[in-house]
Amino acid sequence: MFKSRSELKNQELNESFVRLAYIAEIKEWDNRLHLERVRRYCQIMAQAAGLTSNEASILGLASQLHDVGKVEIPEELLQRTGNYQPEEWTIIEKHTLDGAKILDRSSSPIFQTASTIALTHHERWDGSGYPRKLKGEEIPISGRICAIADVFDALTTLRTYKNVISDEEARKMITQSAGILFDPHLVDLFDQKFSEIVAIKTSFGW
Repeated sequence: MFKSRSELKNQELNESFVRLAYIAEIKEWDNRLHLERVRRYCQIMAQAAGLTSNEASILGLASQLHDVGKVEIPEELLQRTGNYQPEEWTIIEKHTLDGAKILDRSSSPIFQTASTIALTHHERWDGSGYPRKLKGEEIPISGRICAIADVFDALTTLRTYKNVISDEEARKMITQSAGILFDPHLVDLFDQKFSEIVAIKTSFGW
């Protein structure tokens, strides 16, 4: 059966987002599966948080550009496995500001949401995050949702700079960080939807 014009448009838009995000991180690793998993995790959590289906879809698409600011990070830093100097951490943390700047000033709700996520997905509930040390509900819900989705995927999938931990270990780390690093209400929703999130991850062969 042929796809409708709206289905084709959505497919093309999603593919464009993935390609843009992939280009930003191609110097570091092939992140395409990571982006798709994070999109799906975010969409599940957004719907559980009470966002409409359309809002959740927008948030999910937008989340794929959370690290687009990494295009500004020197390749040598992206490929290193740690041991950064303070001035190098400053450069790395600036990818949030750079990402928001790249995506800013758009009339598109998706790019507006993506800009917000790029800026705030490393903020933390207790104010210990970056770049602006936002605290609690000062952090937009899109950034709070993406923070959990991104951390879960980073913990449970292979990266050159870290070992993989089990799904249950990652779940425990996130739930123990409720009210500290992450929005406690969203962590509760993550816990409630954990079986669906793991099913998504498993479908990718992890």
